[in-house]
Amino acid sequence: MSVGERIHEALRAGSAAVTDSGDLFARVQLSIADDRLLRHQRQRRAGVLFCIAAAVASVVAASSNRREGDLIMDWWILELIWFVGMVGLALWLGPFIRRFGKAYAADVFRANPRTGKSFIVLMDVAYYLIFFAYIMFTVQFEPASDWENTVNANQLQDSTIRLGGILLIVGLLHGFNVLTLPIMGRIFTLNRRLDDDPVEVAER
Repeated sequence: MSVGERIHEALRAGSAAVTDSGDLFARVQLSIADDRLLRHQRQRRAGVLFCIAAAVASVVAASSNRREGDLIMDWWILELIWFVGMVGLALWLGPFIRRFGKAYAADVFRANPRTGKSFIVLMDVAYYLIFFAYIMFTVQFEPASDWENTVNANQLQDSTIRLGGILLIVGLLHGFNVLTLPIMGRIFTLNRRLDDDPVEVAER
């Protein structure tokens, strides 16, 4: 038998061992639909970010005056932009974290899915309380001692520090939650088994 014939026999034997999948076409269609949905989501996110950036640029351009080559803005305009930006960040970041946290919580609380869902809801409430409490604590209704009636470097630095502060707090709490959630899930699972054992003993 020649080499070509051997290769032909090997390929024919390999193809004979392959079994057809009845749902292959459906899975391919779902994969294509998921890819299309992912592209649409990315396009919408890019559009939203572009609209937000354009809105901020429009507000800054409309509320700023040019004096001797410098842009002058009243202090309260930047404070208003910071407040609206923080509220928008809270409303966007919460669902973003929840979307990626559902699968993690479901895996941790796979023995008791209802507990995982309740945990996600409670963490959402805690997240919004912390975020909006921070905004209320740090919002300014009059210029600080080192600010001026127009925006200066000190006000820009304070606004940046406040933004970094809330991101640091949320990041630390989220990291702590990710590390401790498996421990909590294990404890809940053990408690459920301990609760179920007396029932099984009584039935026996």
